[in-house]
Amino acid sequence: MAWFKRENKGIITTTEEKKEAPDGLWNKCPNCKKPLHQAELQENKYVCHYCDYHLRVGSKEYFEVLFDNNEFKELFANLTSGDPLKFNDNKPYTERIIESQAKTGLKDAIRAGVGKIEGQDLVIACMDFAFIGGSMGSVVGEKIARSIDYSIKHKIPFLMISKSGGARMMEAAFSLMQMAKTSAKLALLSQAKIPYISLLTDPTTGGVTASYAMLGDINIAEPGALIGFAGPRVIKETIKKDLPKGFQTSEFVLEHGFLDFIVDRRAMKAKLSAFIKMMNN
Repeated sequence: MAWFKRENKGIITTTEEKKEAPDGLWNKCPNCKKPLHQAELQENKYVCHYCDYHLRVGSKEYFEVLFDNNEFKELFANLTSGDPLKFNDNKPYTERIIESQAKTGLKDAIRAGVGKIEGQDLVIACMDFAFIGGSMGSVVGEKIARSIDYSIKHKIPFLMISKSGGARMMEAAFSLMQMAKTSAKLALLSQAKIPYISLLTDPTTGGVTASYAMLGDINIAEPGALIGFAGPRVIKETIKKDLPKGFQTSEFVLEHGFLDFIVDRRAMKAKLSAFIKMMNN
């Protein structure tokens, strides 16, 4: 009986009749490995609805989550990196920049914008890990500095979203100078009594952690984010000891007093808005 027994062997659908799922329709949670529909994922602020894992996203997604109706004016959009050291490892730095720009559609590892969050003005500078590991070069430092100047001039709170592997080795000392430059600009923001919120996301490491990422009036983080200076493997090899469970996660950093609180991305906009409202009043 055909109900229980296959009469025609093999798949008989012709190639012309086969239908493929469009690219980008499905994603997979890196934590629980379950399939996630892109539309549902977007609606859930890029958080897995099975295990609450916060997927890594870039400036496009953060602006979409935070700015009212995703309406904002991008600031200093055309800044691009030079090559002052004529750096060349296995390929020239200029070539690496062009490749990253083509691959990501970004000019550098940071974007800045000004818009409204629940009706209140806010300047956001957000790093993009997809662009050379979110590394901090001259353009990153300059965009942060100019965003702070814009905040001071217009008396608007400043939010920095960090997501970085640290300083950009291809710019050497020019990259390290951005730590002092951004810290000095943040001191001016503090003198002007304008709120600075630092949001640390996965991962925030190296020179970024050692400078502007930890200098907020409030330092907040997403759940499970890797936050530290040197990586856990380097520390383990240096001290020759096993590291505590959860070492360098945002929960561990909060427990040791380096963060004010951890906030779920789905509640981020409401929390930030409440803090800004409180500071403004």
